[in-house]
Amino acid sequence: MAIFTGAGVAIITPFNEDGTINFDAFGKIIEDQISGGTDAIIVCGTTGESSTMTDEEHISAIKYCVEKVAGRIPVIAGTGSNCTREAVNISVEAEKVGADALLCVTPYYNKCTQEGLYQYYKAISDAVNIPIIMYNIPGRTGTTIQPETAVRIAKEVENVVAVKEASGNISAVAKLASLADGCIDIYSGNDDQVLPILSLGGKGVISVWSNVAPKKVHDMVSAFLEGDITTAMDIQLEAINLIDALFCEVNPIPVKAAMNMLGYNAGVLRAPLTELSDAHKEIMKKALKEYGLL
Repeated sequence: MAIFTGAGVAIITPFNEDGTINFDAFGKIIEDQISGGTDAIIVCGTTGESSTMTDEEHISAIKYCVEKVAGRIPVIAGTGSNCTREAVNISVEAEKVGADALLCVTPYYNKCTQEGLYQYYKAISDAVNIPIIMYNIPGRTGTTIQPETAVRIAKEVENVVAVKEASGNISAVAKLASLADGCIDIYSGNDDQVLPILSLGGKGVISVWSNVAPKKVHDMVSAFLEGDITTAMDIQLEAINLIDALFCEVNPIPVKAAMNMLGYNAGVLRAPLTELSDAHKEIMKKALKEYGLL
């Protein structure tokens, strides 16, 4: 059974002006996501700025999210690292505080071989009892999970059941789907490629766009899975300008600016990320207005 089917939000982490986590604002965002039909919450991923959190902050954010969601939808905790030992430790703690599943990005910067990827995911799996989603995003990490490796891991490593595909390479996703023959669930990691990946058997999306339009993303995936391809396509294409704006600078800079514009107290970004440029703020405002959110 899939961890979730539909639209999962790669949720932002709101910060106070002093850089601490704003849990009150976080709670409101979580509630609005659930009200908007989001099918899962992915906490402390790239969009949640987990790479700038201490271990204590990381676990406190996951714990708060789990308690706030209270079993209504799955909570998936981002726990990957460029250090296998660190990934294992955070994964164990995330399971302890109640995460339903884990999202583990490939090791970054120091990178590794395909065998290293196998050993990395096996080490995490051996330490926990909850499902794991691999996260393939070579543009950030410099490491690619080859389709053959993903299938090997899914077949041989007990808890690894899915992959978030953000390579942007639809041909590679097609090869993965063909080789996997159903042994691994595939989620789109790119908001502008949700329908192509669904058409290859994908289960849904882990979405930045969902932060600002949870109902739209949920309805798009639902329509596709129910066979209403035209409605799903219309929703996908209608959002392309907004999606472009949400990635006009490195994620999560634009989406946090958008959330602030929409009245959420998303707060500041943690260095080395900087605030959205004035020129891109105008682009974002225009996109939000055209989409009917402002």
